[in-house]
Amino acid sequence: MQEHATSDVGNQTPATTAEPISPRTRMLGYSACALAGCLWGTGFYFGRLALNEMSVEWMVLYRFLFASLGMLPVLLFQFGGRVRLTASEVRLLLICSALGVPIQFLLQFHGLERTTVSHASLMVGAMPVLLAAAATLFAGEKLDRLGWLALCGSTAGAALVTLGASHNAAAREVPTLGGDLLVILSLFIALAWILMSKKLMERHSPPVVTAYTILSGAAMLALWVMGPWALSPITHQTAQPPPFAHVSLTAWAALAISGLFCTATTTLLWNWGIHHVPASRAGVFLNVEPVLGSWLGVQLLGERLGPYAWVGGALILAAAIALTTHAHEPEPAVILE
Repeated sequence: MQEHATSDVGNQTPATTAEPISPRTRMLGYSACALAGCLWGTGFYFGRLALNEMSVEWMVLYRFLFASLGMLPVLLFQFGGRVRLTASEVRLLLICSALGVPIQFLLQFHGLERTTVSHASLMVGAMPVLLAAAATLFAGEKLDRLGWLALCGSTAGAALVTLGASHNAAAREVPTLGGDLLVILSLFIALAWILMSKKLMERHSPPVVTAYTILSGAAMLALWVMGPWALSPITHQTAQPPPFAHVSLTAWAALAISGLFCTATTTLLWNWGIHHVPASRAGVFLNVEPVLGSWLGVQLLGERLGPYAWVGGALILAAAIALTTHAHEPEPAVILE
């Protein structure tokens, strides 16, 4: 798969000189976004397994430490010592990393601690419409009437799936307004991360942007989580030590899978995908995340999916097909210029 941006800043050519994206490359871009949505959907399940044995902060940190390991092949094969960032790009990268890693994930998982899986999934189901609106308002992308109809239908489908789950009376989870608001806030943070990542990918390839974002974000997260514990002998304040010896094999497996596949692989796929297709259209595949996450959560909580879930799934599938096969105006070679 060829990239439209070189890793060497000194040898870059303007994005406007890139050749138009072929239908095959566009379809690969949509496929990458769809696969990313599927893998992201499993993140709720594996995150819940790990949260049974540790706090949100340590769970997110371990997840990104595993994700950083997944970036090592990218460091070896993609960088080659030729990547150079300007001062403004470094500032944008650091802001993007802070928003996309510690801030977004800590907010989202603290929200999940305070609400139900169904409520959290419903909140995430609004992401495609938010992304389409943001890309249209701030990035100059255009979405026709059918595109907006498909996005709204997809979001309605996600709502049907999550609302169609029958709650187990024995479940201890109770939704709270605070938890729902934290999840919603994390969605707006994710919007900023997506748009900033697209900006960086105008001059650097998606693997480079992904690796730098995850590695620098993981470093910020480590300082935030481990700082109080490392400084506790000096500050004389009680701090939770890193959970390690008593963590089960199941939790470690969940952390490794969520880091390597639900974070590193999905971010690579998503960044590559939105580098080749408009974010406003790719956003429909984010609805795969709440649907799959809701289904796995239902299984964990002993709930079942009713007829509304099947209708919702059909709406999401129809929206994805409409957005990816509908004949629309030619897209620029690099989106979000």
